[in-house]
Amino acid sequence: MDNIVVVFSKPEDAKGVKGLLVKNGFSVAAACTSGAQALAQMDEWNDGIVICGYKLTDMMYSELHGCLPKGVEMLLMAPQRVMQECLGNDIVCLSMPLKVYDLLNTVSMMAQAAARRRRRARQTPRVRSGQEMEAIREAKELLMARNNMTEEEAHRYIQKCSMDSGTNMTETAQMVLAMMKG
Repeated sequence: MDNIVVVFSKPEDAKGVKGLLVKNGFSVAAACTSGAQALAQMDEWNDGIVICGYKLTDMMYSELHGCLPKGVEMLLMAPQRVMQECLGNDIVCLSMPLKVYDLLNTVSMMAQAAARRRRRARQTPRVRSGQEMEAIREAKELLMARNNMTEEEAHRYIQKCSMDSGTNMTETAQMVLAMMKG
């Protein structure tokens, strides 16, 4: 996973954590000192991890957490007293002083969880609208009438054309309709 951003108010802390992660096989997109810099890095992300201290140059960790894109998780590294505030608000915490082993295992666990979520999202079939289902139905009916296919054969034909052309089934059905009607 290369969607990792490290954010600490001291540049040497950010660079140190980034270096530690990179040395242990993680790909880190950026080391920042402000929440605004971190958010700019994560602008287009669907998932990722932001590793931060509790106080940044321009905001507190809680403000940054509230602005994170959906799917980006936070790993807060802070003193024990600050961690009490985090209970129940979806932030993974590590207490300071930090143990390198704990950091690496936690980031690894978070990256694996994100990879599982991505796999699950890809496996979940997209729900088609009524209009999309109607286009597919019409294309199948047209193929069945003109080419003497069964419904299953027409469906497989549209599916295969869709995969071959790299378009989704709705677009392929619309192309079939345009070619055969026009």
